[in-house]
Amino acid sequence: MTVSLPRSPSVPERPDHWIDALPQAVVLYCAGGSQSQPGHVIQRLNASAARLWGVTDDRARGRPLMEVLRRHTLEALCERGGELELDVSGRALRCQALLASSPQGASALIVEDVTDHRRREAELREAAAILSHEFRTPVAGLRGVLEALEYQMPAEMQQNFVRQGLQEVERLARLVEDLAVGFRPTRARTFPISEAFARAQRLLAQDAALTDTPLSFGEDHLVRADPDKLLQVLLNLVENAMKYGPRGAEVCVETRSMGSFVEVAVLDSGKSVPDTENIFKAHTRGASATGNGSGMGLYIVRSVVQGWGGQAWAERRGERNAFCFTLSGVAGMAGM
Repeated sequence: MTVSLPRSPSVPERPDHWIDALPQAVVLYCAGGSQSQPGHVIQRLNASAARLWGVTDDRARGRPLMEVLRRHTLEALCERGGELELDVSGRALRCQALLASSPQGASALIVEDVTDHRRREAELREAAAILSHEFRTPVAGLRGVLEALEYQMPAEMQQNFVRQGLQEVERLARLVEDLAVGFRPTRARTFPISEAFARAQRLLAQDAALTDTPLSFGEDHLVRADPDKLLQVLLNLVENAMKYGPRGAEVCVETRSMGSFVEVAVLDSGKSVPDTENIFKAHTRGASATGNGSGMGLYIVRSVVQGWGGQAWAERRGERNAFCFTLSGVAGMAGM
């Protein structure tokens, strides 16, 4: 026996219900039908448009465009057709007006929120600037090595240059890896910070010799960090100190235990930095900076350090500038 269940009442489905499923805000409008409303009036708002402008479809229908859109730029776009991009309350909106083919037809305004897309574009530009900055040092090192190898020299000296070239190639390989995987997650391990100091000293030896800069490194500590990222931070700070400090002045890398973390400070004898906060912003250089530079070095330092949960800052200590950062310390090797 078949039992027929009573049907529950339902609201008839509108023939244009599909428009409410679109992620873009869609406004359908047409020419006004009276002398009191000579401009365009709204025929339909989809669900996204209702959320964007904070008005329901039922309340918007028949009202002038300007009453709902509340922007003369959008009203003008709806008059002439075409595209434009607006910044509304921190959101980037791409707007396109498609005009009706006949005076009696409906035109459409389509608005798409492209904020995330614009943010990704900005991140890609920032990534390109960072990589450009980071590639500069190993490329310059390789150029110096190759230029030196053009000349006759003792075998021991030649091997030394080859080792330096291989170190720069390894650094380039790490940068290429970062580019390929889109800034891989931090690969932290526990190790004595002296390992990073030794690597930095080898890579900086040629620049230190060219600028007559004595380099010194402080006490050893067990730390937990990504060794390559720590090396990146050290190289940026020490290279800055050698570049902007007086020629022949010592650059010191000092360390001290601060409870559960270790503070590292790179000290130089350069002029006092007047704005120690803004110099960490992207594309920003100090007031006394000369020559070519992207203004990304300290921004990279702070980004990397904050990535492992530390802090980076600059301050004046006596007659020297101190560029400092922190990283996680591990008990057991303080002061060795």
